[in-house]
Amino acid sequence: MGFSVELKVRRRLLNALLVCAIYTGCTSAQQTINYQAPVEGTYVAHDFHFRSGETLPVVNLHYRTIGAPQRDANGHVNNAVMVLHGTGGTGAQFLAPYFANVLFGPGQPLDATRYYIILPDSIGTGGSSKPSDGLHARFPHYDYADMIDGQHLMLTEGLHVDHLRLVMGTSMGCMHSWMWGEMYPDFSDALMPLACQTVEIAGRNRMMRKMLMDAITQDPAWNHGDYTSQPPGIRTSLEMLLIMGSSPLQMQVNYPTREAADQYLDSYLQTHLTKADANDMLYQFDSSRDYDPSAKLSTIRVPVMYVNSADDFVNPPELGIAEKNIKLVSHGQFVLLPITDQTRGHGTHTMAAIWKQYLVQILEQSKPH
Repeated sequence: MGFSVELKVRRRLLNALLVCAIYTGCTSAQQTINYQAPVEGTYVAHDFHFRSGETLPVVNLHYRTIGAPQRDANGHVNNAVMVLHGTGGTGAQFLAPYFANVLFGPGQPLDATRYYIILPDSIGTGGSSKPSDGLHARFPHYDYADMIDGQHLMLTEGLHVDHLRLVMGTSMGCMHSWMWGEMYPDFSDALMPLACQTVEIAGRNRMMRKMLMDAITQDPAWNHGDYTSQPPGIRTSLEMLLIMGSSPLQMQVNYPTREAADQYLDSYLQTHLTKADANDMLYQFDSSRDYDPSAKLSTIRVPVMYVNSADDFVNPPELGIAEKNIKLVSHGQFVLLPITDQTRGHGTHTMAAIWKQYLVQILEQSKPH
């Protein structure tokens, strides 16, 4: 009986992890927090120009903040940390206890009484402007550079933050971290990218993304984005996400029988099918189409702590890309986390207890003189 209860608890934890790691953001509505409550806000950007040449008269840029900004004698913010989410996620995912309660509390690496923590919802997700707000497939086809432009506007014009102590990010946020180091080389003191590669999205990674997008666009019910109910093809897209973000070891431990595995899959789909939007998902994955920071890695001037995990299905270690390209970064370090009972595949990026020692290290190494 005790084993059964424990197994159910572990299953619920894994379910929550998959929600964070794969697609939708986590929330903290039912958790006890050990840090100041987040404050939500939205910066409204007018006449926003996308790299595609498209424009919108208004773009909402939503964010959460924890703590308060501190300014030096010249009025520059010196304690801001921005944490960037993965594809389809939101800043709320970092309020999950296995992230926030490990990092944001008193005496912890990103103690919110010392740091001003900024958790944006990137363009296309959460409370920020996105296709499902009404434009559907007529929404501008944004890319990663547009998302970073939005983040920069939100920081400088919305929050009046002109400098960051650290930019860190997970999955897509990991890729955004590299781009921040290249697009705004003097804006932050350090970078901490978690769970990504430093090259164009190609090979199996690109194929998975294309399969996911094709499942939506090749479904006649998608109707070029003008559907009245979610096209059935989104089910296949969600199934792809489940495989991309999961950990074989944990899946086998938590779902050791055919019945348990089938039951979890059914539960996962029922939950996600009520939340996902096909156009939003399509745009989110298409936005990675021109990502490739490899040519400018040598221009990154600040210290970088780059962390991947060995059980990451999306970024498998046998590619050897990270070890090769980190040599191009003048102050870069790469850590490959070994597979353990605590790692969670691609979702290891949100399990802060596993890698927080490296966060402490990069904060120490990049401490302003």
